[in-house]
Amino acid sequence: MKNETFYITTPIYYANSLPHLGHLYTTIVADAVRRYKRQRGFDTYFLTGTDEHGINIQRAAEKNGRTPQEQVDLIAGELKRMFHDFRLDTENGGYDIFMRTTEPFHYEGVQHLWQEIAKNKTPRGNDTIYKGFYEGWFCAPCAEFKTEEQYYVPEGSDIPHCPIHERPLDKIAEESYFFRLSDYDEFLIDIIENTPGLVRPDGRKNEVLSFVRGGLLDLAISRQRSSLAWGVPVPDDPDHVMYVWMDALTNYITALGYGNAEKASVGFEKYWQNVVHLVGKDILRFHTVYWFSFLHAAGLPLPKTVFAHGMWLDADGRKMGKTMGNVIEVDVLHEHFQVDALRYFVLRDMVFGQDGKFGYENLIDRANADLASGLGNLASRTFSMITKYRDGAIPSGKVAEENYLNAKRAGVSPDDQELASVVEHARDEFVRRFDNFEFSLALETAWTVIARVDKLISDSKPWELIKDEKQAETLNAVLYRACETLRWLCIQLYPVMPEASKNIYSQIGLGEDIAGLDPANLKWCDLVAGTMIGETVGVFPRIDKKKVMNEINEQSAVSDRQSVAPATAGSEPGAIATGSPVAVEQVEAEVNNFITIDDFLKVELRVGEIKVAERIPNADKLLRFEIDLGEPEHRQILAGLAEYYEPETLVGRKVVVVANLKPRKMRGLESQGMICAASLEDGTGEKPALAAFIENVDIGARLK
Repeated sequence: MKNETFYITTPIYYANSLPHLGHLYTTIVADAVRRYKRQRGFDTYFLTGTDEHGINIQRAAEKNGRTPQEQVDLIAGELKRMFHDFRLDTENGGYDIFMRTTEPFHYEGVQHLWQEIAKNKTPRGNDTIYKGFYEGWFCAPCAEFKTEEQYYVPEGSDIPHCPIHERPLDKIAEESYFFRLSDYDEFLIDIIENTPGLVRPDGRKNEVLSFVRGGLLDLAISRQRSSLAWGVPVPDDPDHVMYVWMDALTNYITALGYGNAEKASVGFEKYWQNVVHLVGKDILRFHTVYWFSFLHAAGLPLPKTVFAHGMWLDADGRKMGKTMGNVIEVDVLHEHFQVDALRYFVLRDMVFGQDGKFGYENLIDRANADLASGLGNLASRTFSMITKYRDGAIPSGKVAEENYLNAKRAGVSPDDQELASVVEHARDEFVRRFDNFEFSLALETAWTVIARVDKLISDSKPWELIKDEKQAETLNAVLYRACETLRWLCIQLYPVMPEASKNIYSQIGLGEDIAGLDPANLKWCDLVAGTMIGETVGVFPRIDKKKVMNEINEQSAVSDRQSVAPATAGSEPGAIATGSPVAVEQVEAEVNNFITIDDFLKVELRVGEIKVAERIPNADKLLRFEIDLGEPEHRQILAGLAEYYEPETLVGRKVVVVANLKPRKMRGLESQGMICAASLEDGTGEKPALAAFIENVDIGARLK
């Protein structure tokens, strides 16, 4: 197996929005699979990155007053920051390449693929690429032209809408190059039906087949540069840029050096023979119908597997969204939870390929039950007893024949094969399940072993055995078996919880790098008696659920107030930016509208001058300000004014700032105060008015 290769990819994430749970989840799964394959002896390569072309990028950049390159650099930087925070980057043993489709070598590779496709005929003997005229409806967020079956027309409107994004489609009529997709239907049906494991799970495979059997239309694969300048130029036709999905999908081979001599050393021929694409179910069609056809047209082999996973729903089974107020924030996860606890939760609680439920409380409950009270407790009590009863030396697990009866009286089998058979079966089952992307079932199997050893300890009562000299070997056997089981678990669980597994492994007193230990080759009793356990520390402290949830809820409440807070109770959202003076409980406000002078003096209102004002990518309501309050450094404040003001018109204005509001993070940025504005009490939604001054007032002056 040492000579076998394995190549795993996430989608390259579209650079029009800030990182979210979906990006994090897919990358965690890919990272776990890659670590597992490395343990099994495979030569691996792991890709993630950003898709950086297309009309959405161009529009987002224009909206935010940036160039497209500045826009994608910002998003790529935020994604890299998140991956570093969750130890998924190269520095922490994660991805091998963060692929960006704005790299020059990618341009060369994509253009080479186009040329290879263009020179070949379709399965029916027609030109694969031809120039024509396209007129139809285009969804920019989907980066896809929609047929009549793929859109709906809302009541009272003449404009078709995308059912996924619930927004109007764009009418496009222009010259375009076409890929003759209609000639690839028979090829797709045959290859998908007759290649085991090519498209997984089976339910998604059937959806793809149904789509193909419904009839394929030729695919417009270019846009005129006059309407879309931000993209890869079509070879020999500078007036056209490539369709973003043709550009984006090709990253999986250009990252390996396809079409570029300088990158050839990465190993296209080496890794492409065994590639697995992990994708969300919403983009499966692009990764099968389109991608398979492009590859076949170019004479290239298809991926080994395209696996479409499900979506995370909230704890009540609802789709997550900002408007629902049920989004899981990655910054909150990073602040409050161990990385390994999060990795365990997402791999344990979602059956890969199906939708799963995600709530902060779900995560806490799982971490406390399985990690703190399960694996962590088993490690802690085992090491504590070895330290206390055997001076830190792992004892022999052998029971002499003359002591068999004593062991049996204590409820301990003198022959350790009983337990060995349990853990060996679990080992084989874990490997089988992980090989098949059944991560949840693999972990469930591992935890049956933890339960079995916990029962051994509870039944034998080592704290009683230590009192009877005749039971010395029985006690030794219990401690050894518990420690040996922990060794096995560390190696098995390393891909899921790398840091915790290495931590426990070192506490056993073992120094090997478990990243290279194959879980399939584990042998019982390989742990050497006499090994001194290392310094013991708790690995999974119990999470105070009430405390953490209170903190998260307070963060969420502040974040909500800061992003859309009204100037007064009952006013329209967006009138004020990063917070509201009305921070008391609503019930209290309804009972008594009065405050004392002491209450008022708690709020520090100061005069500030806006030095910088700009839009935030994918935040329709928020603007980012840098404000001079007469302090050594300018304050960064986020305000929900983007719907009402052009940022450039606000530079130089003096505003009223709540200067002592607790800083909060939104969209990955820290807001260090609040800008005050007034809105009409009748709820008409008219433009809010920023508080201003008739007289010339000094920057930093306090309002009294």
